Amino acid sequence: MTVEAHGITVIKNGNRILEDVSFTAPAGKVTALIGPNGSGKSTLLAAVSGDDKPHSGTVSLSGVNAFDASSLELAQTRSVMLQDISIAFSFLVRDVVEMGRTPWSKVSKPEHDDAIIDAALEAAGVTHLQDRDITTLSGGERARVALARILAQQTPIVFLDEPTAAMDIRFQERTMGTVRRLAEAGRTVIVVLHNLQAAATYCDNVVCLSRGKVEAAGTVDEVYTDEILSRVYEWPIHVEKTPTGLFVHPEPEEWDGGSLLFTPST
Repeated sequence: MTVEAHGITVIKNGNRILEDVSFTAPAGKVTALIGPNGSGKSTLLAAVSGDDKPHSGTVSLSGVNAFDASSLELAQTRSVMLQDISIAFSFLVRDVVEMGRTPWSKVSKPEHDDAIIDAALEAAGVTHLQDRDITTLSGGERARVALARILAQQTPIVFLDEPTAAMDIRFQERTMGTVRRLAEAGRTVIVVLHNLQAAATYCDNVVCLSRGKVEAAGTVDEVYTDEILSRVYEWPIHVEKTPTGLFVHPEPEEWDGGSLLFTPST
């Protein structure tokens, strides 16, 4: 299933957050949304997933208008892992993951659901946590539970908003590997990432946002240039092409010692 966004404009409280954003995310590929803080990545994800209708523009989820579809149709077409994964109620981890099966409750057999839930728990590395109260988990553990829930939902389109932000290095790599395998299985995956190296390693295509507009879009090789990344992030960034892939090297900050905040204490 292909995701097509055309002319997405979002205005909130008089502020133009996104302006005339268009891109296509093909099936079987991982498309990364990158850009500096405040560039509109999460807002764009909310729009293209059908969660937040924009001021103008259209979104097609494999031919289905995201803003005309019923909630059930959306839930069977796409799953969404949000940046904010706080849960106020004391659900068991397994129960949270089981919620991902809700869209299929009328057509799926309980034994099939149980098998999918077990597989999702294992894939996200949270099987050992399944009987824990989710409110007792760390931020990284909750993120992995949220990942397990969308895996259990079994949708052809998957949206993830900074899925690895709270995770340690092992689960960052494991999660991005899972994202890669979803695409290899034919899913359409759109993921918001701040980690430029992770996007270079695991993603196929990139949409680079700056101040609410698309600054560049294309394959990783096309977008990942010193000139584009340095301009968008307003910081010197170098991209090295090696036999094993692209490596991203931001220049370290040079401090002149002039700030009152960092003078030696007396």
